[in-house]
Amino acid sequence: MNAYIKELQDHAEVLTLMPSLESEIMAAARIVAESIRNGGKLMLIGNGGSAADSQHLAAEFVGRFINDRRALPAIALTVDSSVLTCVANDYGYDQVFARQVEGLACQGDALIAISTSGNSPSILNAIEAAKRRGVHTITLLGRDGGKVKGLGDCEIIIPSISTARIQEMHIFVGHFICGEVERILL
Repeated sequence: MNAYIKELQDHAEVLTLMPSLESEIMAAARIVAESIRNGGKLMLIGNGGSAADSQHLAAEFVGRFINDRRALPAIALTVDSSVLTCVANDYGYDQVFARQVEGLACQGDALIAISTSGNSPSILNAIEAAKRRGVHTITLLGRDGGKVKGLGDCEIIIPSISTARIQEMHIFVGHFICGEVERILL
């Protein structure tokens, strides 16, 4: 079997496990929709590939995903290089998202924290900061959920140990949430 076919089969295998996460994914969409309906915003965080996913999903909410509709308030806390480097320099990288949550989050906002391992201190600290501010937290995780497991108001753990498969499903979940939020709000 060639490498390409093996990758497709691995992807398909994880995809067949996704129906078991339907209730969690629907709950996440309802949390985001309610937050936006009540005047809140969506914040997204992640490191590395998960940072890119955060930015991608924020763009889908602010721009449009499926329907031509009003911009929905979403921001990836991964994009401001001046804030990221200032906080990392002055407080340590572990605080880059928590500090932004402390400064930008309002009670009733929603935070989607994306981590394939669930062990990133920057993600853990941001979730704790969000909870202190009354922010609804959604975690997109992989493997066994890591240290983040159990901390989110809603958690979606992709049943895989492969970073690539986890990230593929995270973007699928994010796209589904965006589409469902559009359906709920419009």
